[in-house]
Amino acid sequence: MNIDSIVNQDYHGKSFRDLVNSPLTALNSVTEQQASAFAAAGVHTIGDLANMKIVNYAIAIKALSSCEGASGTEQAREDLLDDAVEMTFPASDPVSVQSSITRIEVAPDKVDASRDHQAAQAIESHSEELLRSAEINTRYLQKDEGGNR
Repeated sequence: MNIDSIVNQDYHGKSFRDLVNSPLTALNSVTEQQASAFAAAGVHTIGDLANMKIVNYAIAIKALSSCEGASGTEQAREDLLDDAVEMTFPASDPVSVQSSITRIEVAPDKVDASRDHQAAQAIESHSEELLRSAEINTRYLQKDEGGNR
């Protein structure tokens, strides 16, 4: 990068030693008003800005974020999708491996559970029945009708 592209024209051709001791307004797009706000925090030169711990922390976090893998949530979603694909079309299925059968799987969140092939309606009605049963038991305990609280 050409240093002249980030400093004002008055500072073109200056050495880095000169620039580090230059006011913040030497940087392109830093206004006098912004420089005064920094001055109130004790930052008067480009070097002062570069030495601020908070700036260094922010730079480090930004640099490390690009090296980081997927977040826990993203990794869990990916694992669930991998498991779903494996359950519906196992790689170890000898018929599919032998005949080179392939197909495109639909992501679990795109499947219409009311029409899928894995008895979703039966599972859903069973879950609702369990919830109703739990609700009745909870009401019984709350009314203290012979139950322990």
